Order: sequence, then C-alpha cells, then structure tokens
Amino acid sequence: MKAHPAHDPPAAAPEGGVLFLNWRDTTHPEGGGSEVYVERVAAGLAAQGRPVTLFCAAHPGAPASERVGGIRVVRRGGRLTVYLHAWWAHLTGRLGRHDVVVDVQNGLPFFSALWCRRPLVVLVHHVHREQWRVVLPPLQARVGWWIESRLAPRLYRQARYVAVSEATRRELATLGVPPAAIAVVHNGTAVAAGLAEPVGRTPHPSVCVLGRLVPHKRVELALEAAARIRPHLPGLRVVVVGQGYWEPRLREAVDRLGLQDAVELLGWVDEEAKRRVLASSWVLAMPSLKEGWGLAVLEAAAAGTPTVAFRAAGGLRESVLHGATGLLADDLEEFTRHLAWVLLNRHLRERLGEAARAHAARYTWPQTVAAFAAVLDDAATEDRPAGTEVPAEPPAAGRATA
Repeated sequence: MKAHPAHDPPAAAPEGGVLFLNWRDTTHPEGGGSEVYVERVAAGLAAQGRPVTLFCAAHPGAPASERVGGIRVVRRGGRLTVYLHAWWAHLTGRLGRHDVVVDVQNGLPFFSALWCRRPLVVLVHHVHREQWRVVLPPLQARVGWWIESRLAPRLYRQARYVAVSEATRRELATLGVPPAAIAVVHNGTAVAAGLAEPVGRTPHPSVCVLGRLVPHKRVELALEAAARIRPHLPGLRVVVVGQGYWEPRLREAVDRLGLQDAVELLGWVDEEAKRRVLASSWVLAMPSLKEGWGLAVLEAAAAGTPTVAFRAAGGLRESVLHGATGLLADDLEEFTRHLAWVLLNRHLRERLGEAARAHAARYTWPQTVAAFAAVLDDAATEDRPAGTEVPAEPPAAGRATA
C-alpha cells in the first residue's frame, strides 16, 4: 500500500467520483461488519473505474492517507471529531471532486446535508433505538436518539437511502423516511475459497461467537447459555473471535461462570484463521441486541455452520431462516434450549448447515455492488423521481418465518 503525506493537496478526480463518509474503516480496532460492507462496495465501485474516496477516523498505526484496493482512504479525527474533520476537509477541497456522497449513518450522520450540495445517499445498517441507552449515559443516549430519530430524517429528507435489510427499512419508515425512497441492498458473502488445509468439525461440542466485543453484542448471554448447557455436555467449548473494550468484562463473566477451561477469547484473527474457526465449529451463537443484517451469520453459513440468534434483533430474521438455516429465540431460556438442541442433535445440525450454505450462496458481493451502484447512479443523474425503488436483492426464496 502506498501512503500519502498527512496533508495532501486537493485531489482532482474525473467524473463519477463517490465519497464515502464512515466513522471507521476495517483497520480500526473497533471496525466490524458495517465497515466490511462499506469497503466491499467501495472496492467494487473502484473496480468499475469510479474514483472512490473513503473518509474515516484516524487511529494509531494507520497512515493519514493511503490507497487500498483502488480506494483513496483519508483518515482524520477521532470518534466524535471525525465529523468536524469531514466538513473541514470538504470545505478546503481536500476530498477532491465527487458526484455523489454516501453518508454512512452509524447512529449519527455526518450532517453532510448541511455542507455538501452533491446528491446524497444515506447508508443505514440498523436503527440504534435500543443501543443508545446500552452504550451511553441517559442524557447522552436521549440526545443521540433525538438526532437519529428526529433531526436526521428532516436533514436528509431529499436524500435517497440504502438499508441492508427489510427490517432496517421498516424501522426507517417509522422515523418518517418514505419507504419508497429506501432501497434494500443486502450484504454479500465471499465465495468460500479452499483453506490451506482441510478443516473438520471439532471432536468436542463447540460454539463460536464472532463480532466486536462491545455491550450490545451481549456475548455474556452466550457464555451464560454455555454454563447452563455444560452439565449436559461436559466437553463443550466456546471460542470468542473479536476484539473490543468490553473484553475485560467478558473475562470477568468467564470467571464468574466457572468457564475458565471451556472458553477461549482469541481476539482479532486474520481471515484464514476466522474461516477455520467457523468451519470447525458446530454452531454460531449470535446473541446481539441488534444487527442490521448479521454478516457473521452468512460467513458461518458459507462454511455450513448454522446460527442460533435472537428473533427481535433486526435483520437477523432475514439472514437466519428460522427452522431452515438456524434457530431464532425470544429470550435467554429459548436461546439456551436452541443451542443445546443443535449441539445434541447431529442430524438437525447437518440439515441446518447444508441449508445455510445454500442460503449464503444466494448473496454475492458483485450483486451487492451492482445494486448499490444503481442507487448511486440514480441519485447522481436524477433520471428517476426520488421515490423510485431500485431492485436490490436476490429473487425471493425461503424467507424467514416469524
């Protein structure tokens, strides 16, 4: 990768440029599935010959500017100041020419509707209604929710929206965003490439938890379920893949539940190691409070590994087809029963895993990029009225049951 000076001059870009505003990138210590989505789409657009810039927060060890996979990445500011830096970089011309802006709203938008006159597309993975009060003190949570639910829909009333699931689309509609202005563009799934060495399932019952270690991922619930199941499956092991500031709390939970010899927190792992863990695990546990889609579900599914998740967790009702590719629960008791059922029933586990593999194959990144590009072109050229929908998902088949 070629790094550029921290204070690079204004860039001149040919027509068709796309500017992504996202608070993090995949190299950020707190980067996750939403960042993967943005960068997969950005790389796909760059491969089409479009000039693409990704503006995101800086973090230790990352250059201020570099080119990665055809994408110009510019990093400035921190968790909150990144929004101000985006405005300043735009004002001073350092982001170069762009024909359309993708404002990635992870709870807070970049308020680009106030300072950029280019066509806007708002990308929303999920609405943070429940999460504000989990991660912030009461007053800050109320302010954050007011911005997301009241202010942002008004500021971006002329913009087009992309949601990653029908669940997110429905929630945006409750906030006043016209449903016809929202295109659903699901995540893709990378084609499963062969591992360096074949991987079989572990000889012992195994559960994988994959995701950022933050409060709303509720990894503790998976640990609690494992503690309840373990007396019936003494050999049970849980592997937690991911990093985040909540890790010390999880280690405390492991000690409290007496799972020191049953739980392994791997931290961050590379793609090869992640795929090996998913391919060897018997089941993926997804105890999140909310997911826009649940990229980890399809990553596990591509390896033939079924998922147990919570029914109320947003887009998981679409990425997990209840009774077909995994099981959905309404509470911890049912979540625990479902996990135990999958672990104890080999026939069920294999049936769910094979269906999950077939389900994952329906979602590809080229399909995602094509659908997203159609939304951008629509916004940039204004060939259609703002409410026109864009085909953005694969043919309907095997939808989730409630």
